Amino acid sequence: MTPASSDRRALLISVAASAGFAVLALAWGLVTGSQLIVFDGLYSFASVGLSLLAVLALRTARKGPDQRYPWGREVWEPLIVVVKAAALGGLCVYALAGGVADLLGGGRDVEVGWAVIYGAVATLGGAAVTVVLRRRRAGGSDLVRAEAAEWSGDTLLSMGVLAGFVLAFVLDAAGRADLARYVDPAMVVLVSAAFLPVPARLVASGFREVLTMSPPPELSSRIQAVVSAVEDEHAFTESFVRASKVGGRLDVEIDFVVADTSAVQTVRGFDAVRASLQERLAELGQPVSMSVGFTADRAWAAR
Repeated sequence: MTPASSDRRALLISVAASAGFAVLALAWGLVTGSQLIVFDGLYSFASVGLSLLAVLALRTARKGPDQRYPWGREVWEPLIVVVKAAALGGLCVYALAGGVADLLGGGRDVEVGWAVIYGAVATLGGAAVTVVLRRRRAGGSDLVRAEAAEWSGDTLLSMGVLAGFVLAFVLDAAGRADLARYVDPAMVVLVSAAFLPVPARLVASGFREVLTMSPPPELSSRIQAVVSAVEDEHAFTESFVRASKVGGRLDVEIDFVVADTSAVQTVRGFDAVRASLQERLAELGQPVSMSVGFTADRAWAAR
């Protein structure tokens, strides 16, 4: 199976699971009267539409460069990550406001027995999908990694929701229904607030790629280490590296300042250096779009 088809399969698994959870949660939430479960269903419905958009973006990104997109279409991947994360973040803010309003209004009555069962089902189901996506995210696209991170967060929060519903069940059984009324809206506030950092991080990382900013520090360090090693091997005077990560593609521009004492002085020798760089950068595990220049005048490389 090719990486592209594996990514599509992983995203479609996420879409199918989200659709199933969305229908289940909305129906269960309406029956139990739980605003939290309804929020979970709405979140899943939003994920379905946005995950389908992610599949389309992945297919578009894999078409490669052409006359309209001379540098390729990989920018669609971080762009969709930003759109998806912003939409989910907006939904979290809306739920947070609704939960606060319910708390101020005296809480909400919930069928806590059925709510506990839902919490258990959501936790087990989310854990299963998380395991599947984590196995497929290694070497996968940023879209697959974003889906895996989202499901991982969902599962952890489902565990918290289950604990909250168990608390409401205990309070109700102890004759403190007045306190149990506040559990559901309180968990809506806590869960929606806990969800917010995930889309916030995805928006930040996605914008970095859309704006072609430098890669994460770890990746930048590895690129610099490769270039420095080549510089030392061939006794170049200096090297300049400019890099950015856009979706699944790594763009790298490298300029070497060549001295009279450098080991390489011919065009064929420069091509051999390019080939060596291409081979070493390929070990980073991402497709590389590389441009390598050589000059005897530092001013051309530093600008």
